Amino acid sequence: MGAALEMARLAASHDDVPIGCVVVVGPDVLGAGENRREVDADPTAHAEIIALRAAAGRRGRWRLEDAVVYVTLEPCVMCAGALLNARVARLVIGAPDEKAGAVGSRYNVLADPRLLHEVPTTYDVRAEESAALLREFFSTRRPGS
Repeated sequence: MGAALEMARLAASHDDVPIGCVVVVGPDVLGAGENRREVDADPTAHAEIIALRAAAGRRGRWRLEDAVVYVTLEPCVMCAGALLNARVARLVIGAPDEKAGAVGSRYNVLADPRLLHEVPTTYDVRAEESAALLREFFSTRRPGS
């Protein structure tokens, strides 16, 4: 989760919401991404999407069935769908996202037996650190919240 936290800090450095993601197979990081929606003016430039694209590009294929994905904030519906489509082996989440989380908080896309694939998930890994990055980021942008 440490590398994902570093990616989250990178996102904050260019005024994007501090969310980071890494895709790992064994000891190797295949892909890493940070939120880039603001800097790229792209609504799909979430950390998970960027990391999955990098990992698939490095692999030369879209299936990442042996990959573990670490993300600092619970994925949204779009990112949960991308994780399903990539067929990742496991997801590790830092902080929950009570407002838009699609892996347990609002929905549980990754554990829906009606879908083609399910992704085992581990929650609350370095959750306080992940949440603190978000609190700090928003305290300077939305005082009083």
